[in-house]
Amino acid sequence: MSNRYDSTRKWYAIHTYSGYEEKVADDIRQRIQAVDMADKIFDVMVPKEKQIQIKNGKRKVIEAKIFQGYVLVEMKLTDETWYIVRNTPGVTGFVGSGTEPTPVSEAEISKIKKRMGVEDPKHHIDYTEGEVVSITDGPFKGFDGSISEIDTQKGKIKVMVSMFGR
Repeated sequence: MSNRYDSTRKWYAIHTYSGYEEKVADDIRQRIQAVDMADKIFDVMVPKEKQIQIKNGKRKVIEAKIFQGYVLVEMKLTDETWYIVRNTPGVTGFVGSGTEPTPVSEAEISKIKKRMGVEDPKHHIDYTEGEVVSITDGPFKGFDGSISEIDTQKGKIKVMVSMFGR
């Protein structure tokens, strides 16, 4: 079999249908076992980070995908490994120019892994400054106000409430 690729161990990004990242990653892992490619395809990763989401006044820690529609695969790129990954259901292609997959740099992989390992979840705030909101709890419950400041580090927003025409 001809080998037109660099067969050193590197990370590659593959594009998938959005929402199917976990399924694609599981399918690739199963295919690795089925065709005994553990010596050529080493790891499959769906990059995620913990975020705090507030819905209906309740805080909830969720794992959000960092790159929707992408899965990272660590492998030695050969015709055989390319074929196995590329022909996994849900995979739409490798990230790269033309037909040549481009490896993800080690520096970028380090940043992604560091971001995935962050202990403190990031606050996910679905509001923008100037947006009008209704206050649902506390002494100003039932009042409307506009958001004047957003602090994503603390997960807080400052709301200006108009009272008595002021």
